[in-house]
Amino acid sequence: MFNIGAGEFLVLGALALLIFGPDQLPKAAAQVGRVLRQLRTMADSAKDDLREGLGPEFKDFDVQDLNPKRFVQKHFWEADDEGGEARRPASQLNGKRPPFDTEAT
Repeated sequence: MFNIGAGEFLVLGALALLIFGPDQLPKAAAQVGRVLRQLRTMADSAKDDLREGLGPEFKDFDVQDLNPKRFVQKHFWEADDEGGEARRPASQLNGKRPPFDTEAT
C-alpha cells in the first residue's frame, strides 16, 4: 500500500496517535475515510461526464490513456491488432541497439 513497509506504517500510526490522541484518532480516521470516499466519487463522476461529453465514439475511453507513458506503451508495446504480432520498440529493430553516450547522461 503506497510502498509503505510495516515499520514505516507503525511509525505513522504512532505519530498519528501522538498528534490526535487516543480519543480523537478514531474520529480523525473516520473523517479521512469520508473525504477519500467523496474524492473517489467526484473522480468517478468526472470520468463519466468526460465519457458522456466525448460521445459514443469514445465509449471505451480510459483516462489513463491521457498519460504520455501509457500512450507510448499502448501504441508501441502492445500487440498489433491486424497481425496479432507483438510490436517491438525501434531500439530493438534489426537486432541493433541505438548508440549510447555515457557522457551525455
